[in-house]
Amino acid sequence: MIFNSYGKDNINMEKTDIRYQAYIDILKEELIPAMGCTEPIALAYAAATARDLLGCMPERVEVGVSGSIIKNVKSVIVPNTGHLKGIAAAAAAGIVAGDAEKQLEVISQVTPEQEPLLRAFLEQVPITVEHIDNAIIFDIIVTLYHGNDRSQVRIANYHTNIVHKEKNGEVLLDLPIEEESKEGLTDRSLLDMKGIWDFINTVDVADIKDVLQRQAEFNMKIAEEGMNGNYGANIGKVLLDSCGQDVQIRAKAMAAAGSDARMNGCELPVIINSGSGNQGITGSVPVLVYAKELGADEEKTLRALALSNLCAIHQKTMIGRLSAYCGAVNAGSGAGAGIAYLCGGGFKEIVHTVVNSLAIVSGIVCDGAKASCAAKIASAVDAGLLGYNMYKRGQQFYGGDGIVTKGVEETIKNVGRLGKDGMQQTNEEIIRIMVGE
Repeated sequence: MIFNSYGKDNINMEKTDIRYQAYIDILKEELIPAMGCTEPIALAYAAATARDLLGCMPERVEVGVSGSIIKNVKSVIVPNTGHLKGIAAAAAAGIVAGDAEKQLEVISQVTPEQEPLLRAFLEQVPITVEHIDNAIIFDIIVTLYHGNDRSQVRIANYHTNIVHKEKNGEVLLDLPIEEESKEGLTDRSLLDMKGIWDFINTVDVADIKDVLQRQAEFNMKIAEEGMNGNYGANIGKVLLDSCGQDVQIRAKAMAAAGSDARMNGCELPVIINSGSGNQGITGSVPVLVYAKELGADEEKTLRALALSNLCAIHQKTMIGRLSAYCGAVNAGSGAGAGIAYLCGGGFKEIVHTVVNSLAIVSGIVCDGAKASCAAKIASAVDAGLLGYNMYKRGQQFYGGDGIVTKGVEETIKNVGRLGKDGMQQTNEEIIRIMVGE
């Protein structure tokens, strides 16, 4: 693979460059807090919003969800529900105890007194769930009924994107929906690896400090909780117990532990990336573990975090938020890039790390949110580290090696094509398997 077109690490991005503010805005849009797996939380958000519209507790609930929502809600514990799982539990949590103003932290303030009310609601109120296919990968429709009153809320394309509100036949909001539309978000097409590299080296750290410090604080806290508690299959603990305390093992283990906790009912918030808490954890925790090991100062650590996060966002933009392609792969390659930067790597080291890691683990499928996500995260982080260590030792994958082609952007495009188009049928088959069809 040849990157001579870029020459040496010529770094140049002025604040007046349109990309400068765009990259800051993208980080602020993507790195937001969420409590629990983001798909059930989005469902709870829609349900809480519909309850507010209705103005009272419903007597009947209808939930329509796309297949990818079913996949990511079916097997994950909804926090603050007493370890309940599934679509009905997520909707009920939003209706009974949700605060819609908090968006992806909608059920963060559930009180102990509300938990039995939630269970009673599930027992007493009919909740029907329908698999809908509107050619929208991310689609949630919640309809509530009380007597002659009816309210409806629809979220489409991404987790907080309410596109339709209706009360008793009166349409209060109705936005056009296009497949994978990113209406209202900063233009992600401005992202590319050279631009990201220039940005992270020249950005005034004060412009990104708050959003990245919050990510570091939140995601390390849940990683530590996963390591100290008993969650799911305890992948983080297994890695440390079986493989030792080397920094490479700790980086994988801590990221896995964060997912252990998050997928299995931990009530701590996570700063997400590309709509996913697991991706947010994967893209941040290994970088932070390495930063501490290497004694990196705050500024270098924040630049490394920005690099990791933007790499993951760039890749996921081409795939879409929900796919049969495991998003941890993209976040793991981003983490590898961030770690390469911390270790003194330049642009060539960064892009080779990304390409090598994608070549290693691009075959991992997403079969929904659940305990095994932690193990996939460990594999993705391992690939990112291996990708860097390969290039550091003069080894790499070349154009023509599978989906790898000449140039990092072309390889990323290939991965996007694989995840978005090539795995559509795979995603449908996974959903059929999960719902027992």
